[in-house]
Amino acid sequence: MQSKQRPVAVELDAYFHRIGYSGDRTPTLATLQAIQERHTQTIAFENLNPLLKQPVSLNLAALQQKLIHEKRGGYCFEQNLLLRAVLLALGFEVKNLAARVLWNLPAEIITPRSHMLLQVTVDGAPCLADVGFGGLTLTTPIALVPDIEQSTSHEPFRLTKTDHIYILQAKIRQEWQSLYQFDLQEQQLPDYEMSNWYVSTHPNSLFVNNLIVARPDFNCRYALQNNQFAVHYLDGQTERHILSTTAELRAALENYFGLNLGAITALGDDKAPAKVERMLQQMIEKSS
Repeated sequence: MQSKQRPVAVELDAYFHRIGYSGDRTPTLATLQAIQERHTQTIAFENLNPLLKQPVSLNLAALQQKLIHEKRGGYCFEQNLLLRAVLLALGFEVKNLAARVLWNLPAEIITPRSHMLLQVTVDGAPCLADVGFGGLTLTTPIALVPDIEQSTSHEPFRLTKTDHIYILQAKIRQEWQSLYQFDLQEQQLPDYEMSNWYVSTHPNSLFVNNLIVARPDFNCRYALQNNQFAVHYLDGQTERHILSTTAELRAALENYFGLNLGAITALGDDKAPAKVERMLQQMIEKSS
């Protein structure tokens, strides 16, 4: 008879230490707001694993090892699955959702459901929580109520709704920009495993071919695509810089995004540092 595997425990103390949160742990809206804000400002969005041809594991043990203990970041499936585990451990009611990305795409393009987000119900009221949408991720939750402008700790957001389809929009320079569309059909882990495999391995995937890193700070958002670094301030100003050396690129990843590049050791050999350096050089050359 096969023995059942024991479920992996959520390391709440380690997670809260990682994001610098020492507040209340009861399942209230204030708790959710504080955790989401600290999570997004601490754990960067990044896709180094696909770039380095490393697997992106979605099991809780691997997520905690990478995002908490190794001080790495991740993309939507990693970020939101970790947040989901934390919220469930605290007693929140959480529902898994999936979205089709609309950001920076022509209106006629139909994308797969390649983005993960969460519906969290607090005191009977559903809200949207998402810590994994890169440069415009929600820094605090918003109510699942359409057609009202909702403030966050960063940009204003709103939801529109047609029939059963919601669209999340952000107000950027006084214009509403669509980020993604979703419905309320509950998703299971195998649904995310399929999408995760596609975006992390398909030869045409954005995450396989480009370095994409993002992290919001208290007064701005940091964004990096390949070697193009931008600081988007909340007052609408933007600073842009081209990083021309691997040393500059490495410094940006470590200093602005808080990534521990030294933790990338699970490449199956002793050549991890050289492979990281080669990847950084390719990102410099890609945009030159």
